[in-house]
Amino acid sequence: MTSKLPVLVTGGAGYIGSHAVLALRDRGWPVAVIDNLTTGFRFAVPEGVPLYEGDIEDGALLARIFAEQGIGAVMHFAGSIIVPESVENPLKYYHNNTAKSRALIAAAVEGGVRHFIFSSTAATYGIPEVSPVSEDSPKLPINPYGMSKLMTEIMLADTAKAHPLNYCALRYFNVAGADPEARSGQSTAGATHLIKVAVEAALGKRESVGVFGTDYATPDGTGVRDYIHVSDLAAAHVLALEELIARPQQSLTMNCGYGRGYSVTEVLDAVDRVTNRKIGRVLGPRRAGDPDSLISDNRRIKETLPWVPQHADLDTIIGHALNWERKLTELRGDG
Repeated sequence: MTSKLPVLVTGGAGYIGSHAVLALRDRGWPVAVIDNLTTGFRFAVPEGVPLYEGDIEDGALLARIFAEQGIGAVMHFAGSIIVPESVENPLKYYHNNTAKSRALIAAAVEGGVRHFIFSSTAATYGIPEVSPVSEDSPKLPINPYGMSKLMTEIMLADTAKAHPLNYCALRYFNVAGADPEARSGQSTAGATHLIKVAVEAALGKRESVGVFGTDYATPDGTGVRDYIHVSDLAAAHVLALEELIARPQQSLTMNCGYGRGYSVTEVLDAVDRVTNRKIGRVLGPRRAGDPDSLISDNRRIKETLPWVPQHADLDTIIGHALNWERKLTELRGDG
């Protein structure tokens, strides 16, 4: 039985981080959160979970958290995630995602933390020549977001060789949905995730949904992506942590997706079906750097971890996102 070390979740008031907190708590792990609340929300942190409002480059604060909470592992979600913004403001991304991660890794080494789970991305692959894409595919990011994450993976690999720390980098595909019990979900105003945008449109919060590109080399001409339910993703983090603790000499890099793609049109058709209404669609040109298809080869994670997705169904993902969007209207009083 794996001993339950206290875990510090960075960015634990954000979308994916808050679901990781829930997954850890549901499985009996002691958890603390650090979040500067620039994009996170206090309401996303469950009652009873210590929330330190601060920045992951604050070494003195991290040292205090590690000591106060007896932290044995870090799950690192804090960072910036908007691809077009990274192109317009690369230094922000190299600061938030790379320099701050370096400070966090340094503090973890200094604080004797032995295990580190990193929220990485399929953007590290750039535009892959082959889809599904495996972990061994070339890492050729085409934007500062992907590069900033890849640089952190490289720092972790080098640090693990030099210090008693092992790590798991999970490369996410398109994260969607919300906690099935509606305890958390995607709460960011102006979010760019397709399913989030589509359920907002279905509830009248947006007039329409933009479809960027209809001439891709896909069955219906729209881009194909691998959508993974955020709770299945969070579960993978907990299983990865258990694996790191069980095998302290081993580090891991794994794709996190379902290995199945849906086109933009298929997603919007599913939202129409689940909500029983027709969302307005505005067809537009492709965005620079969007691949035709991006699907994970997920064999490694399935062979390495006892990970069995519980919500690998597009209508389920949309239904959970919709429930959360309705709850968010109540939380904010904006309905």
